Amino acid sequence: MKILIKTKVNQSLLNVWKGFDLSLFKALSPPFPPVVVQQFDGCLEGDIVHLELNFFLFKQDWISSIIEQRTTDSKIYFIDKGTKLPFFLKYWHHQHTMISEESGTVIIDDITFNTPFILTDYLMYPLLYLQFLYRKPIYKRYFQ
Repeated sequence: MKILIKTKVNQSLLNVWKGFDLSLFKALSPPFPPVVVQQFDGCLEGDIVHLELNFFLFKQDWISSIIEQRTTDSKIYFIDKGTKLPFFLKYWHHQHTMISEESGTVIIDDITFNTPFILTDYLMYPLLYLQFLYRKPIYKRYFQ
């Protein structure tokens, strides 16, 4: 399954890239499930992000590796790939792209995911889509 969400912000490409830190990461976390950041190395190739998701009755680890990061004059991106995922996900690939535009930067969340079963792919899609749509106003506030 694929999710693609674009958000235009009024900051330069370099300012947006510099803002992709632990503080932004925590601000982007949705209210449910509560997330504890166990490890956040950053957004460069080789970095690790380890989260603990708290579903109240049980907890799940989510570990992603930054497998690629590239910078050009007009675009910066990095890709996180799930290496240890919660039981409800089988595959996770998230490309975070920032593209410079004349009046700011466009942030693109390009996500590909699969669950263990095709039926649950369709059940998870609206939940994950809404969790990433939740980021749009946060990006706008954070980068105003």
